[in-house]
Amino acid sequence: MDKPVIILGAKGIAHPALEIFNSNQVIVYGFLDEDESIYGTEINSIPILGNTEDEGFLKLVGKKTEAFVAVDDTKYRKFLVEMLHDVRKVQPVNAIHQRAYISTDASIGHGNFINANVLVGAGTEVGSHCILHTGAIIDHKVKVGDFVQIGAGSIINADVTIEEGAFIGSGVTIVGGVTIGKGARVGAGSVVIASVGKNETVFGNPAAKVK
Repeated sequence: MDKPVIILGAKGIAHPALEIFNSNQVIVYGFLDEDESIYGTEINSIPILGNTEDEGFLKLVGKKTEAFVAVDDTKYRKFLVEMLHDVRKVQPVNAIHQRAYISTDASIGHGNFINANVLVGAGTEVGSHCILHTGAIIDHKVKVGDFVQIGAGSIINADVTIEEGAFIGSGVTIVGGVTIGKGARVGAGSVVIASVGKNETVFGNPAAKVK
């Protein structure tokens, strides 16, 4: 990556995103965030410059810088991604840690956060704007939709489908072949042995629907 990066968001995954770009020798120009109380402060000597919608900084994106959206909240993440599409006509870049392993025939979209020791297996498809936390294992021929979040240490077995916007907590195991529906949530430590419907929340071993 030749251009420096502006990171939209200065909390949550923003700090590890900075570490990822540093590990790949990519310069981070600065952070933008909606919280005015942290303007003028720094994260590891990188300044928090201003608001995520500040046109003075956003006009640099696509010309002199790239952008990465480091926001955990899916709704706000979508808003910022759409703003970059509409206003700057750009896609956010990926933040992929040097110690992540992406199979040579896996496909990865745009704007993903992939932390250290993540494994993405052969033939797996990862959409765009996903968050894959440390040590998550996504086995072969898995399909991961856009805006999916997978917690640290989770194991997604072969042929699983995880639809758009689903949230998988830390330490979850999903057995092969099941589908996690759009917007579904799987609680931390759960073992999922059957498909989960759209917008359902499940928890436990075996995972059961939470009412």
